[in-house]
Amino acid sequence: MSEEKERSTPARSWSFQLPDNEDKEEGDGVDVPEDRPLSEADRNLQNSHQVPFYKFVLTGGPCGGKTTGLARVYYFLKERGFEVVNVAEAFTILASNGMSGDFFATQGMDVVIQHTVMDVQMGLEDGVERILRARGRPAVMMCDRGTMDGAAYMERKDWHALLKDRGTTETEIRDNRYNAVFHMVSAADGAEPHYTLENNQARTEDAEAARMMDRKTQKAWVGHSHLYVFDNSTDFERKLERLVDVIAKLVGLPSNLKRNSAKFVLRTPPKTQDFPEDIDYHIFSVEKVYLTTNDGDDDTYSFIRKRTNLDPTGKKQLGFVYQLTTVTRTPSGDTIEEKRIITAREYSSAYLTRDVCRHIVLQKRISFLYKLQSFTIHIYQQPVSDICILHAQVEATEASTEPNVDLPPFLDVEKRLSDSNEEDEEKYSAYNISLINKIPVIKEEE
Repeated sequence: MSEEKERSTPARSWSFQLPDNEDKEEGDGVDVPEDRPLSEADRNLQNSHQVPFYKFVLTGGPCGGKTTGLARVYYFLKERGFEVVNVAEAFTILASNGMSGDFFATQGMDVVIQHTVMDVQMGLEDGVERILRARGRPAVMMCDRGTMDGAAYMERKDWHALLKDRGTTETEIRDNRYNAVFHMVSAADGAEPHYTLENNQARTEDAEAARMMDRKTQKAWVGHSHLYVFDNSTDFERKLERLVDVIAKLVGLPSNLKRNSAKFVLRTPPKTQDFPEDIDYHIFSVEKVYLTTNDGDDDTYSFIRKRTNLDPTGKKQLGFVYQLTTVTRTPSGDTIEEKRIITAREYSSAYLTRDVCRHIVLQKRISFLYKLQSFTIHIYQQPVSDICILHAQVEATEASTEPNVDLPPFLDVEKRLSDSNEEDEEKYSAYNISLINKIPVIKEEE
């Protein structure tokens, strides 16, 4: 329960080799033609998993500040040594080059257009990613909206039919595709005097329609493990600063953000049937496996995580996301987290190096939005089954500050956990819960 910085780089404390005769999976590197010498770009592509690369989505309702936010983030990261490319919004590209609203008069055109928007979006993203990885330097891709935004413009059944036609799932185009998602709430919700249609020729919504579209867009991204919502509780300049602070922390740069989550103990696990009808939620199962260390460094440890997306009943599996995390405690007392998405094969290989002195931790998780805040409930199932923790998205610029959280009234909250309370950390951190007959060590991770 201490400060954390996230960087998407390979772990330092353990390693494993993939067999030479196995086929490569996506993420293992990019093949190049064998009939010519390798260029520098070719070599960078082949070793691209060794260089930090972040793929972020900046989305939101109309007049939320996306365009200005993209520019602010671009210059902030460029000045600090990152290669940065902004990927333009696919629908705006089409609309500003001749595709008019009249096209929707053709029956079935909405589905055709959403297919095309996704084709353009994914093509642009994949091409830009290849360019940035070929540079061989730490890089950030900022996407003006992402593949899940289309869900806000379609009925749920039509959206799922579209994904089925494309042979993909929400897990693939949401969780496995982006490192984090940032939602900029429309000025029509909380900053109404500043809502305008003048700075985007593709925008036609009045304030009420903008609020409705903003909420639909938020719901489209619920379920991503790193969803951040930036409301209009501050002035616009501070809203941009909050965005930059979160991104700086995620890529490992110095940040004014000292914490981005608050934790609460729930007396009992919630029943989703008791959630209000307007609360969209997603259910996951999580398997967390701690790994042995090669160097005996007590200040560094690693774990792998398998996150299974479940249907609303919690029984049908809809897809998997695999992640490797390395946690390091610095001499100054800060905690640095290094994360990267890995393949199923990498997960299986890493599993062979698991720490047999620790339990495998199993959890059920429920993610949802409430009053423009992102929440995730962690319900432990193994090795304990009597602990339930609520994680709330917060923004605090002082380590000693405990930001106010508007807690959902349909949850039975017992108490707030303190970052500075060793007893809380010993009892409720997954790192200590996993121990088998060992003296607890005070370390913590998300």
